[in-house]
Parts: sequence; structure tokens; C-alpha cells
Amino acid sequence: MAMFRSLVASAQQRQPPGGPAGGDSGLEAQYSCPICLEVYHRPVAIGSCGHTFCGECLQPCLQVPSPLCPLCRLPFDPKKVDKAAHVEKQLSSYKAPCRGCNKKVTLAKMRVHVSSCMKVQEQMANCPKFVPVVPTSQPIPSAVPNRSTFTCPYCGARNLDQQELLKHCVDNHRSDPNRVVCPICSAMPWGDPSYKSANFLQHLLHRHKFSYDTFVDYSIDEEAAFQAALALSLSEN
Repeated sequence: MAMFRSLVASAQQRQPPGGPAGGDSGLEAQYSCPICLEVYHRPVAIGSCGHTFCGECLQPCLQVPSPLCPLCRLPFDPKKVDKAAHVEKQLSSYKAPCRGCNKKVTLAKMRVHVSSCMKVQEQMANCPKFVPVVPTSQPIPSAVPNRSTFTCPYCGARNLDQQELLKHCVDNHRSDPNRVVCPICSAMPWGDPSYKSANFLQHLLHRHKFSYDTFVDYSIDEEAAFQAALALSLSEN
């Protein structure tokens, strides 16, 4: 027991009080945004799970009706995302060595320093360029389509996830006879953007009952109740 206490006391002496774990070598990684992998810039924290991101990096998640944390995938209230003042204070207090010139810089100024550091620029210039092992005939996509939210093919209502699109169409377009293109299918690599479903509501019900994220968030009873209510609504049409 005496030896154990001696080891603990020795470890505490080596680590400054209140200092971050990992020392200087791990500071930059410890205070890096999980999305852009750079040192936090204007950090914000999600109230429910506590995960921290750059304010600009998290902004796209706040534009969807039912946002999920990019790190743990738990739903959160966008109104409960606050400025991470304690993280900003630590960024101004802690210093870490630049990964190029090894000069110690406060984390709050690390981004600016790295962008002008000649050593870092040389390292980036010497990075190997990606070359496919086997040549491919597939075209390089110019833009990655949005596969999180969709537009109603009947009225053009925007920013609907799969469940909201299904509910919206059942509530507002049950009697619409028009053949329309499924926006979910057309956003996928295998989708045909010109194919029109003969019965779009039935297509949504059977092909897109739920997304994976929705499935893991809902209980089995909630899913069964939703499907029963939807089937009854369609039968009344």
C-alpha cells in the first residue's frame, strides 16, 4: 500500500495541476474538432451529450429537422447548443508544438500559425498523391448529393427526412394521382432519377419504412404503432 501511494504521489508531481492529459504531444489532438480534425475554432457544445465541435462544422447539422450528434448519433435539441466557453479558455491557456517547426504556440493561434508555417507547407507538398490501384471508368462526382433530407415530389416542401416525407405525403397527398420520382431513390448511386413510381405512397411505405438512424432511435412498440396508424390512413383513402 505504501508503494502504491508513493507511485500515485510521484505521478501527480509529474503532471501539473489541472493540466491536460497526454502532455504537449497530445494537446493538439485532444483539442481538435472530430469533424474537421483541426484545433477548435469558436467551439460549441451539444447540451445533451456534451460533445464539442467547431461552430461552423456543426452548422449543417442544425439545418435539418431532427439533428443527430455527428459523433455519437444521439438526437439533440438545436436550441441547446451553447458556446463552449471553458474550451475557449483552455485554447488560450495551453501551448503545443507546431507539427512543422516545433515552435510552441497557444492552441487558439495554432490554425493561423500552421497556415503560414513553411515547414508544414513543405510537409503537405511532399505528401504522396492518391493514385487508384486499378484504372476506373467511373466518373469523378462533381458534387455529393444530400441523402439526409429530401424534397416532396408533389409540392416541393423541403428538408424532410424519410419519416417526415412519408408523413407529409400521407397527410397532404393521399389523393394525388400523379406519378412522381422518389427523391430518396434518386439520391442514391443506384437510383434512376427518371423513374416514376406508379404508387408513390406504397413505395415509401414498403421501400423506405425507416432509415437506420430512425430505427435505432425508435422502440419496437413505437414503430409498430406508427405503421398501424399509417396503414389505417392509407386504407381510408
